[in-house]
Amino acid sequence: MSGEVRMDGQIIRPGKDGSRKQSCYIMQEDHLNPMFNVMEIMIMAANLKLGNGLPKKAKILVVEDILDSLGMSATKYTKCGRLSGGQKKRLCIALELIDNPPIMYLDEPTSGLDSSSTVQLVTMLKSLARGNRTIVCTIHQPCASIFELFDHAYIISKGVCVYQGSSRNLVPFLQTIGLQCPKYHNPADFLLDVVCGEFGEFTEQMTLAAKDPTWRIPPQSLGTLIILTFYCCLIIILFFVPVVPVEFKEENTGKTCVLVSSPSEFSRFMILFKRNVIQLHRDWTVSYLKVFLHMIVGIVMGVLFQNAGSYGNKTITNVSYFMCAIVYQSFTSVMPAVLKFPAEINTLKKEQFNNWYKLRTYYMALLMAHLPLQMLYSIVFISISYYLSGQILEVERFLKFGTVCVMTVLTSECLGLALGTVDNPVNGIFWGSVMLAVQILLAGFLAILTHMPRILYYISFVNYMRYGLEAMVISIYGSNRQVLKCPVDELYCHLRYPEKLLTEIGMDKVNYWVDTAFLGTFFSISCLNAYFFLRRKVKSH
Repeated sequence: MSGEVRMDGQIIRPGKDGSRKQSCYIMQEDHLNPMFNVMEIMIMAANLKLGNGLPKKAKILVVEDILDSLGMSATKYTKCGRLSGGQKKRLCIALELIDNPPIMYLDEPTSGLDSSSTVQLVTMLKSLARGNRTIVCTIHQPCASIFELFDHAYIISKGVCVYQGSSRNLVPFLQTIGLQCPKYHNPADFLLDVVCGEFGEFTEQMTLAAKDPTWRIPPQSLGTLIILTFYCCLIIILFFVPVVPVEFKEENTGKTCVLVSSPSEFSRFMILFKRNVIQLHRDWTVSYLKVFLHMIVGIVMGVLFQNAGSYGNKTITNVSYFMCAIVYQSFTSVMPAVLKFPAEINTLKKEQFNNWYKLRTYYMALLMAHLPLQMLYSIVFISISYYLSGQILEVERFLKFGTVCVMTVLTSECLGLALGTVDNPVNGIFWGSVMLAVQILLAGFLAILTHMPRILYYISFVNYMRYGLEAMVISIYGSNRQVLKCPVDELYCHLRYPEKLLTEIGMDKVNYWVDTAFLGTFFSISCLNAYFFLRRKVKSH
């Protein structure tokens, strides 16, 4: 399907000519954040749209005035998740009224609403249209009372226009082509029966008749004709009677006109960052529960590998602890991240399309709010399991070990975000599981790097788990680590010497800083991939 959009006779190019700033689009589904109440989400929208040129009190007055005009004052402290269908639709409209767009597009605003809510909503849209706004909406099978509220109806059948004009001219229009609408029948329902072929094929006749512009002029009532006659007489009197000039004195009315400028992207970034932080704080399953679970798993893993880092007869077991730490943190970072963007894509699409902010601003705010939380999870888990597993208590080694764990978690998080934007959530989780399974196999522990087939050895160079495992091993057993003690009941501990351990597992020539540099590179690439995949996803919608 192709075509062109014209405004006042001029072709409007999407994304150019400032057309998007003059209009807004309200989707059929109401995508609202259930963690915030009506007032909070309105204030956030006001901050994103009105900028810093308007004081906070003035923004609150603007928001309260909009809510009052839409009948939402009684629910301004109600969480969005507890609103009814009609209230959610009115809130979506209120959010876009903050910057007062002259053109509003609504996709089936009455779908899912009962008859009472439908009448209230359409009546409210009618009042908005009386305030020098153009309201364009799609609607299916409206009742007669609602259909009469529309100033202009545009009806399409089989891809062509079969009627355009005043809703009150529909019955006379049908009479011109030989169709008589029953007296107590809904004209909209009757027209749908006609275009569906219930009374024969009239599409071609209706298409030709719809080109007559006279149907766009609504029929005038007796009261309207009297008023028009009065104004015509008044104009004639004013034309012939000389007008005496009157002097007016300027008075201070106390009203202030504020010129509002769009906020900077940094201001929008701070608003979105604050919104993400509040959302994470209120969603206890995301923050507090995960911290608790990471503590529990850290204790379990520390007890399971108790004293693995202290004795020379448990060095391979200790490397197993490193691998388990990488696998656990990777899975707990990738899988939730896969579901992050699919849960917010519709809200993001609506806000970004209506010029609330730029996509890169949203993405940076999301990363800055979520990544520190992932770092906290990793630090909590590592601090507990590191101590309980008997690792060497040196500040430098602990910091190196913790840095590798944090970088592995951040890389896994961005990898999950990228997978969540490439495909649907189910496929994203599947591909994430497959990728992690392959990376575990090629990490250098289940199959030692020097024992791998050549082609798989070279493939392992693009595996961030390999660099994470190598850096962990070097942080604990590198840098001239002293010989580990052997238990009294053991006659000989072959791998009590760190150099022998590194040689046996093929990591004797590994450099810690090179591995961390590769981890940083993988993290940067994953972040960029997630952003570009997200941008493609938003544009495809």
